[in-house]
Amino acid sequence: MNDTSTGMTRRALLGAFAATAVTAAPTFSNAAGFLRGAGDIRRLRMYSGRTGERIDMIYWIEGHYIKDAVKEVNHFMRDWRTDDVKSMDLRNVDIMAAAHNLMQTDEPYMLLSGYRSPKTNAMLRSRSRGVAKNSLHMKGQAADLRLSSRSVSQMARAAQACRGGGVGKYSGSNFVHMDCGVVRSWGR
Repeated sequence: MNDTSTGMTRRALLGAFAATAVTAAPTFSNAAGFLRGAGDIRRLRMYSGRTGERIDMIYWIEGHYIKDAVKEVNHFMRDWRTDDVKSMDLRNVDIMAAAHNLMQTDEPYMLLSGYRSPKTNAMLRSRSRGVAKNSLHMKGQAADLRLSSRSVSQMARAAQACRGGGVGKYSGSNFVHMDCGVVRSWGR
């Protein structure tokens, strides 16, 4: 079975989640339990301080993304400045969900930034050296997230355990960047 929206097979995705459990086992002892105990269900919990919106949904069941749930995730993670919606890369949504489960918290992520339109990215780039010209946010492949119950280091370790993309620690601003690009990490 091949999911054409991500170009990844079910076997590859399940392999990635299995690798998450093995890699994270020394630090996150419940990772293997998450994979066995939850079955093949993926859930995403977030809120936006910018829009006041919240989502708490199962977006994947037994090897299939739920179309309406994915649409809702795309809308929720839109560029709130321009209201532009982009199809988010589901690999990144999977990384976010897996990292959240590894941290064993019921607190939803606070979404600081999901999709960014080129206009928004250019504006942010003019104000900060930390905004990439070709940011993965503009491709729907990145999110900046915060949890009040976990430190930036704890969040970054959970995301890095997924080995699915880039993880940036922004301790001064109290958030973690997660993307589904090349596996790498940065920040303090």
